[in-house]
Amino acid sequence: MHNTELTELASLDRAHLIHPVVNYRSHEQRGATILVSGHGVYLNDAQGNELLDAFSGLWCVNVGYGQESVVRAATEQMRQLPYATSYFHFASEPAIRLAARLVELAPASLRHVYFTLGGSDAVDAAIRFITYYFNSTGRPQKKHFISLERGYHGSSSQGSGLTAIAAFHQNFDLPLPHQHKIPSPYPYRNEAGQDPQAIIGASVAALRAKVAALGADNVAAFFCEPVQGSGGVIVPPKGWLKAMREACRELDILFVVDEVITGFGRTGPLFACEAEDVQPDLMTIAKGLTAGYAPMGAVLMSDAVYCAIADGAPGMPVGHGHTYSAHPVSAAVALEVLRLYEEGGLLANGVAQTPHFEAGLREMLSHPLVGEARNRGLLGALELVADKGAKTRFDPALKLSERIAAAAYRNRVIFRAFGDNILGFAPALCYTASEFELLFARLKKTLDEVLDEPDVRRSVK
Repeated sequence: MHNTELTELASLDRAHLIHPVVNYRSHEQRGATILVSGHGVYLNDAQGNELLDAFSGLWCVNVGYGQESVVRAATEQMRQLPYATSYFHFASEPAIRLAARLVELAPASLRHVYFTLGGSDAVDAAIRFITYYFNSTGRPQKKHFISLERGYHGSSSQGSGLTAIAAFHQNFDLPLPHQHKIPSPYPYRNEAGQDPQAIIGASVAALRAKVAALGADNVAAFFCEPVQGSGGVIVPPKGWLKAMREACRELDILFVVDEVITGFGRTGPLFACEAEDVQPDLMTIAKGLTAGYAPMGAVLMSDAVYCAIADGAPGMPVGHGHTYSAHPVSAAVALEVLRLYEEGGLLANGVAQTPHFEAGLREMLSHPLVGEARNRGLLGALELVADKGAKTRFDPALKLSERIAAAAYRNRVIFRAFGDNILGFAPALCYTASEFELLFARLKKTLDEVLDEPDVRRSVK
């Protein structure tokens, strides 16, 4: 890209394009990093730099960039039928086949699919469906929702209240009075210690206590991620998800699993629920559903929830919809992406390559900045601390995460540097052993460079 064109684009971006989850004034000063192409697990920016993507775009490009069969599927569908409404009883073949395929692949409890454009509106749709469900079954007082501290459930008007990240609440009048949190099952910093059973027991007890405080007849649902993504890739002990599901059943509240990040091979199986044979009442998905090649998300629901909604207001339409629900091009893309996961061998490759990823993370524990390494499948994190023994966090004034992100870019690797100095990784399922080797070499160089900065070096105990 020529300098004049790049300068023009940067100027237009500053003037007109609003970016998600940034400080707007800071972005105006910094300017955009403009990406122009991608292939495999690499991205190219407008300056001609080739970057190793260790974050799959935004946890979503699970099949890697440039999969020609996905491009063909989109092109053919666009040529044949670029849009079909799903209002007024209309449908298209790709959407019907995708809904049926998802029901085949998802936990057995989930029998019906409502399509959205992404994860945030999937969560928002789930909230609306749950509200309708309890009203239609004569329990209108069940309006309270419980989620986890450090949880992330998108940025819709209600979903961002279930989210437990301060920036999503500031100046947005959130969370709402009926939205509540219980502590995260955060093994590295859990008050119950790091014993798996103690952590699971503490979470179940916290849920029971919160329901008791609110009144069991007032609580509608509990939302959780199998692994907390944007909260810092918090990996709960195995058995935690199953225990929380059983507690919800006993408490007579709906159990909603948010697999927007963990779905589609990210943790090993197609869905994280599979690992513990968890049967949710509802599940939200997006991201890996189309591997980011087209916008799409979904809410999957049980027969019990669907039938209660279907019979809730005889003769009346259920007043929830989106213009682009069940979009035929997105559905065609998703069908091909699902084929690549299984027939294309990407799920198997993700499982086969996980030991390389896990070993690379564990080796980083020897670095002076790294306090913990954690992962489930190809979803992982390093937590940076000033004092390993005391698990002391760095002074926010150091702006360590910003320095790490900048150094990583100089070293041509992209990952997520969270504000509390947790580094998040979500490599594509097509990574090879040599690409993991390159990732960790570039990561070590990045951490070494940041450690060499005098004020950072002085902060390490």
